[in-house]
Amino acid sequence: MADTLKRITVPAIRAMKGEKRIGMITAYDFPSAKVADAAGSDIILVGDSLGMVVLGYPDTLSVTVDDMLHHTRAAARGAARALVVGDMPYLSYHVSVEESVRNAGRFIQAGAQAVKVEGGKASRIRAIEAILDAEIPVMGHIGLTPQSVNALGGFKLQGKNLGDARRLVDEALALDQAGCFSIVLECVPSELAAMITERVSIPTIGIGAGPSCDGQVLVFHDLLGIYDGHQAKFVRRYANIADDMRAAIEHYLTDVRDGTFPSDEKESFHAASADDLRALYGEGVVIEMPKAK
Repeated sequence: MADTLKRITVPAIRAMKGEKRIGMITAYDFPSAKVADAAGSDIILVGDSLGMVVLGYPDTLSVTVDDMLHHTRAAARGAARALVVGDMPYLSYHVSVEESVRNAGRFIQAGAQAVKVEGGKASRIRAIEAILDAEIPVMGHIGLTPQSVNALGGFKLQGKNLGDARRLVDEALALDQAGCFSIVLECVPSELAAMITERVSIPTIGIGAGPSCDGQVLVFHDLLGIYDGHQAKFVRRYANIADDMRAAIEHYLTDVRDGTFPSDEKESFHAASADDLRALYGEGVVIEMPKAK
């Protein structure tokens, strides 16, 4: 029993490469993190995808550091076992190395055990190395990097041609050499993901990158069928919780409107006697107590 409650650490995730497939799920608040943790998630990513599935933005670019820290604090309180990774949002590591380190540290203070940074070009490597030098573990992320959606021209498959594929391999190797403990591969051809997974010494975690990665990640709201926005090709829905939620709320509203909720017997409180109420309101008040059923 003690082993099942033991906190998963960054070294433990590294050691899973080639030994155990890693299950990662996003979560954005206390109840969702608690459910994901109890289900056995190895990693809980407090992802900036909360911009779309929780905050209603069209993309991740409007998400702020304060948004992410608020949700990281809540999710961290719900995770007793899983490694909690905070997703550094747009502009939190783009301006300067110093600001990157400072923002990464705020995620650790909020309860995360690591942070995730998108991109693998030289400027990102400098920021990542500085964050690592501050003793903060970093998860890399290459391929379709949503914070770069405008530069990429949309949410598109990456690494389709030889030059782009070579660039992604080089970025993965650079992230590995810099000291990242894992890399998310998003929306890249399965064959390319398999090649990267074989060449790097750290685990790869795929989302739309085929079955050869060392682990997989999905968005909480996507796999449970809560989010009704665009469903990507790589999403597999394991439930349609939104339908159950809607049906339950409709049932409640019907009960309110027809007067069956709350019931006098189950969901209401009653005074011990009419005398108690007369003492409170005065002797001239006429009180009829409900008849016992």
